[in-house]
Amino acid sequence: MADIDERDFFTDSELLVDPYAHMHALRAECPLRRERHHDVVMVTGYDEVVAIYNDTENFSSCTAVTGPFPGFPVPTDGLDDITDLIAEHRDSLPFSDQLPTMDPPTHTAHRHLLSRMITPKRLKENEEFISRIVDEQLDEALSADGRTEIISKFAGPVALLVVADLLGVPEEDHAEFREHMLGMKEAVGSTKGESLGHSPLEYLYEKFGGYIADRRANPTGDVLTGVAEATFPDGSTPEVIDAVRVASNLFAAGGETTVRLLSTAVMLIAEDADLQARLRADRDLVPNFVEECLRYESPVRGDFRLSKVPVTVGGVDLPAGTTVMLVNAAANRDPAKYEDPDTFDPERANARTHVTFGRGAHSCPGAPLARTEAVVSLNRLLDRTSNISIDEEQHGPADARRYSYVPTFILRGLTRLHIEFTPA
Repeated sequence: MADIDERDFFTDSELLVDPYAHMHALRAECPLRRERHHDVVMVTGYDEVVAIYNDTENFSSCTAVTGPFPGFPVPTDGLDDITDLIAEHRDSLPFSDQLPTMDPPTHTAHRHLLSRMITPKRLKENEEFISRIVDEQLDEALSADGRTEIISKFAGPVALLVVADLLGVPEEDHAEFREHMLGMKEAVGSTKGESLGHSPLEYLYEKFGGYIADRRANPTGDVLTGVAEATFPDGSTPEVIDAVRVASNLFAAGGETTVRLLSTAVMLIAEDADLQARLRADRDLVPNFVEECLRYESPVRGDFRLSKVPVTVGGVDLPAGTTVMLVNAAANRDPAKYEDPDTFDPERANARTHVTFGRGAHSCPGAPLARTEAVVSLNRLLDRTSNISIDEEQHGPADARRYSYVPTFILRGLTRLHIEFTPA
């Protein structure tokens, strides 16, 4: 392969298709290695990634989504502590109003709002809706001609409608949400050079703002009322916009991740007849199969942190103001953690230790929901088919597949997945 310094991880289209050799090369030189194109320290070792995820004292999440694009708004060179500088300029950073970019104690308080919205009781109630919506979408997706595009006809609608139900969006509004959200073209972390807007969630802000304001004035005891009445840990009532932001973030982020997970899972099943036969014969394998999908093809390639003070990680000294990328996709294939990491093993004993959902304070609150959606969806897809294979008219023969991946350095996933199937 070419010199790794010649490859730009953030813009190289070839690395969208197969980034793993590049990641292994980075890790082999050092699990924390500075790349020269954007001055980002790439963290590719499992232990090092986990250590930084858990260290909110020394690392800020203020640039978690955008990393070096546009980067921090003022120079930090030569400074020993940029904590106050982050506080001063936080509001000028993209996505500063979103949960992933907040630091404690603000993050702690807003995360508490989310825990009040996603209660175990509500998750259990939501499972019934998941089963129903999965079957309804399979009715639509499994067309009479034995061919379908699984992302637009199944994975996308399921992921969106499940989160909508969880948050209490009235069912009469589901069609509107589907039209608006599934039609969005903007991708966070795009490699195509578009400028980042401050917030791509105006539609969700408007809708949830209306819902929450209405339920505060006219409580009905429904899910939206619970969202509207959620309080901070000290018992104080958040502004409407605070609740709106948390709900909108869950809606947007949770859906996208689940879509990528489902499409990867179906691709792997369709590509490997032996694996498919094992899953059909032993459904108890499906939950661990999902975990191995999350490890093997992490839907979130990684996210970013900014060091607030000088800190040493994995024997590497990082000055204050260093942008690091926690490369989940690389950590999930670290041979120090996973035996034969580039082999997909649905029975891998430690598959669930992956860092796809992060770690620590910012671990994904929607992880239980994503897992449930995937397990239910895959089981019902297997129930309703006797065979699934890749549509070679669309993706080419087995020895020359043509897959297109989402053009972003944040996400990892297919843009389309055409399959052929035999109804059960």
